[in-house]
Amino acid sequence: MRAVLRYRQIPFRWVLRNSRWDDLPPVAVPIVPVIAFPEADGTYSEAMVDSSPQITRLEHEFTGRSLVPVDPALALIDFLIEDFADEWVCKMMYHYRWVNALDADKAGRLLPLDRDLNLSVEMAAQAKSYIIDRQVSRRALIGSTDNNQPIIEAAYERLLDFFQLHLVENRFVLGERPGRGDFGLFGQLKPMVWWDPTPMGIAVERSPRSVMWVECLDDLSWWEVDGDDGWYSIDDLPSTTLGLLAEIGRTYAPFMVANAAAFEAGADEMECEIDGATYRQAPFGYQVKCLKWLREAYAGLATSDRARVDAVLAGTGCDVLW
Repeated sequence: MRAVLRYRQIPFRWVLRNSRWDDLPPVAVPIVPVIAFPEADGTYSEAMVDSSPQITRLEHEFTGRSLVPVDPALALIDFLIEDFADEWVCKMMYHYRWVNALDADKAGRLLPLDRDLNLSVEMAAQAKSYIIDRQVSRRALIGSTDNNQPIIEAAYERLLDFFQLHLVENRFVLGERPGRGDFGLFGQLKPMVWWDPTPMGIAVERSPRSVMWVECLDDLSWWEVDGDDGWYSIDDLPSTTLGLLAEIGRTYAPFMVANAAAFEAGADEMECEIDGATYRQAPFGYQVKCLKWLREAYAGLATSDRARVDAVLAGTGCDVLW
């Protein structure tokens, strides 16, 4: 979200959550990112979490340099790509950080100091142990299990391959300007290609273009945008973007549908087939909500726009989402 604010040239103040500078109001769920909206006197009385609703609200409150394509059909595709990043690529990010001792040790050493650089040696050691123990214990909740490891890691490598090929001729996923999908992918890739040793090494070897694309996206305040121009036509998307949509249909789509079915049935476990293997984890309620939002956006399109979405997604496997 910081990268979104930079790109959209929206003034903001960056505050480390739970640091001594944190004067933000409480939120219902203590997660990041948090965006607080100032009152006329500069004080903060309202704060919200969850990047997707945050992006939507910023679109309503600030004009210019929009992340949403003007074509409603293309905007739906962009929304799909963002949710793929938020709800599937996040599994890769969490998996790589906590599955290997090397990556977990680095995160455990550095993350406590992000909030307080003056943390005592004793408190830093305690925080390191707490963070590693807690996050590793939650791996299965996210889907990072021995059974799912080959599925998750193969999906990461294919995503890197997409960027390595796509960035030969394209700057962003859907045009010459970034959409919400670009920033969704950026948010998950940043830890993997610029922080955690194992996935970073894979990215540098397999997809150096993706590494530098992430570095570029971190601050696009300088990127020139001409009104609403710069988006590709949904009827003439690059073959690489169509390949990304097929990847979404290959992984995210069956997972989201199976997760929703299992959650609504009250099952203890969801499972689906991905690449001929069985993916399993406990169903997750928030992703049911995400699928509902996506389906509402699709249903809200005009009939002609839904037909154009269906045409571009034909054969990708994404049709099961609707």
